[in-house]
Amino acid sequence: MTFDLPAPISHLITRNILIVDDHPFIIEGYKNAITRYNPKEYEFRIAQAYDCRSAYDLLEDESTPRFDVAFLDISMPAYEEKEIFSGEDLAKLILKKMPDCKVILLTMYTELLKIKTIIRTINPNGLIIKNDLTFDELLLAFDKVMKNGKYYSQSVVKMVNQSPHNSIEIDEFDKQILFHLSKGTKTEDMSQYIPISLAAIEKRKVSLKELLKIRSGLDEDLLKEAKSKGLF
Repeated sequence: MTFDLPAPISHLITRNILIVDDHPFIIEGYKNAITRYNPKEYEFRIAQAYDCRSAYDLLEDESTPRFDVAFLDISMPAYEEKEIFSGEDLAKLILKKMPDCKVILLTMYTELLKIKTIIRTINPNGLIIKNDLTFDELLLAFDKVMKNGKYYSQSVVKMVNQSPHNSIEIDEFDKQILFHLSKGTKTEDMSQYIPISLAAIEKRKVSLKELLKIRSGLDEDLLKEAKSKGLF
């Protein structure tokens, strides 16, 4: 993780920016766009990190300034010891520590339910599908967010405008079952953590596999498909 700290210019408005992406050349592209944004008005102090661990360490460092805007890639190497598995988890941490920070998420995901889950759980100021990303797109997104607006890229807008019957909804008990499966909890032990009977849990597992069209019947395949659709 590093900081780019330009020499202070007294008449400019200073904004602290965080960029987290595991591809250094993408970070350089973001920095190039940001530093070209309204240079007569703003001075940008840019911090960068390359994975969940380095971003977590940066956020926990007492000398780190409060960020005004954070660009976060959703998929990057996890920091399992702190249960930070993605840019989504980093976004939640940032918003907890710095609630005024504007979060822009970037992703390769194009699954409708995953996108809707990100919007519902994070409510980011910006959400961009990387296939939509161009230099001009990034500048447009940054401009809207800097002006307290929201920016969803074209593919995101198309997906969220799809009719409700194209999405999948599950309730809190189903989510808890998926969560405990992901943690390795045996089905017969789940009723210790979920306030429904073992029979109800087993029935819900069967229903989930039918809903997600898991033909193998394996819990591993259920988890993989549920995660890809953003169900937990």
